[in-house]
Amino acid sequence: MFTLAQLTNFVAVAEELHFGRAAERLQMTQPPLSRQIQLLEGYLGVQLFDRTNRSVRMTPAGRAFLHEARRILRQAEQATLAVRQVSTGEAGSIAIGFTAGGAYAMLDRLLDTARLAMPAVEIVLREMVTRDQFEALAESSLDLGLVRPPVTDPDLASRIAAREKLVAALPARHPLAEGQEPLDIAAFDGQDVLMYSPIEARYFHEQLISVFRAARITPVFTQYLSQVHSILALVNGGWGIALVPETAASLRYAGVVFRDVRLTAPAPVELMLAWRRSNDNPALHALLQHL
Repeated sequence: MFTLAQLTNFVAVAEELHFGRAAERLQMTQPPLSRQIQLLEGYLGVQLFDRTNRSVRMTPAGRAFLHEARRILRQAEQATLAVRQVSTGEAGSIAIGFTAGGAYAMLDRLLDTARLAMPAVEIVLREMVTRDQFEALAESSLDLGLVRPPVTDPDLASRIAAREKLVAALPARHPLAEGQEPLDIAAFDGQDVLMYSPIEARYFHEQLISVFRAARITPVFTQYLSQVHSILALVNGGWGIALVPETAASLRYAGVVFRDVRLTAPAPVELMLAWRRSNDNPALHALLQHL
């Protein structure tokens, strides 16, 4: 089989049409260059050059092989560059999980960072609730998760990505929707409240239970839902009121009014970045450095 070095030598002679100049360009002497061309011709079983004492001309076979030699050398160069980029995290792919709520709070910034700092890296997005993300991270089918705390698995590393406050989401015609001042959490007492699922949205469920317990109030939970956008859709339809992360206001339902809320024991809503400690994907660690 011919070598890349032999192809490089052949291209140099083909472009110079002079063994002396080609040898000088390749920073070698002429006899070894001639020997390499002879070995290449022997392997191919064709003559690539017509040589005389005064000139070097390419044969028809040589002209055809020049195109292929250049293509092979370009591919080899591209393959080398790709491997180096993957090893440094400049290329490759990252599988990222996110919750719907996490998409409002952080996903756009994460993707902007990746696009600007790592344009050659492919980002694969998967919308999943936090519980499913933890399972996918443990199975290594996800590289990075945008999850709600707590992150308790010792095999996972994590750090806080964003913090935001809870706000009231109210039907536009609801009495509590009137006014500009922050709404006291006590106003939720006895109201029909759209609640988060204790299983699929455990983090938000426990957050709200803690908020209502601290305020010593008892809302009426009418529905249990897992996604913020589903809760807002029902608020928009007048099915109840809700507490949602502040960034959910970006969804802009025409029939929903958002108001700040005074909480007895304010607790920020947190979003975490989580990844498997043993994950050896260079692109993941490069992204974490950029974030």
